[in-house]
Amino acid sequence: MASQVTFIGAGNMAGAIIGGMIDSGYSADAITATSPDDSVLAPLRERLGIHTETDNASAVAQADVVVLAVKPQIMQDVCTGMRDAIQARKPLILSVAAGLPADTLEHWLGGDLPVVRCMPNTPSLVGAGAAGLYANARVTDAQQRIASELLEAVGLVEWVDAEALLDAVTAVSGSAPAYFFLMFEAMEQAGADLGLPADTARRLAMQTAYGAARMAMDSDKTPGELKRNVMSPGGTTERAIEHMENAGLRNIMQSAMRACAERAGEMADELGKR
Repeated sequence: MASQVTFIGAGNMAGAIIGGMIDSGYSADAITATSPDDSVLAPLRERLGIHTETDNASAVAQADVVVLAVKPQIMQDVCTGMRDAIQARKPLILSVAAGLPADTLEHWLGGDLPVVRCMPNTPSLVGAGAAGLYANARVTDAQQRIASELLEAVGLVEWVDAEALLDAVTAVSGSAPAYFFLMFEAMEQAGADLGLPADTARRLAMQTAYGAARMAMDSDKTPGELKRNVMSPGGTTERAIEHMENAGLRNIMQSAMRACAERAGEMADELGKR
């Protein structure tokens, strides 16, 4: 029998994970989603056939897994409102909310709970996500497998053994879709400056990024080796790469990602002290 999974929150990320679970063969009858607004729940209920509830405490009463998918700013109120029901059931808690430490979530829910924190990214919405997961000491091997199964429904899952490393995950994958969108913007503008129609440059840039990612994922070569394979001595690619290196692209990426990770840590501290 499939684990009973309740999603607290029915926004885009919850909807993406639920849709991926069902596409992967998970029983819709084992999934419940909650929202205080039934108009938010109705599309999920009608499209996916899951159960829905407007009362969180009622929804978690029979849950084996509770997925916290509400905004961090309202999480404390949401958690304290269903604390007694959670303590009566002791389910696995899986949080996809950014910045909230596992200890804080566990405290708000009454303590002594298995908690998994997940840092997903927005490509999860199209089934191509990348997520970093961290489990506290109360999470069993079986619960860890369940968490992997849920998140693998929308993409790649990587576990980290220290919660602080989720800040690095934020820098590498959580915030990273925006890095590539910036690159697309720059390539589109450069293509237009060189005389291409902007929409043509955009499509070529995005398809090339997709193809490069596919090649890298399917290859046993490192990105550095793949890069060198494209560079003919004295050729066009070599000239472009040399220009990027001389302009400090590596340092820009490294400093930007450090800034991202530092801000993730700051936000965790800010939210955890509320």
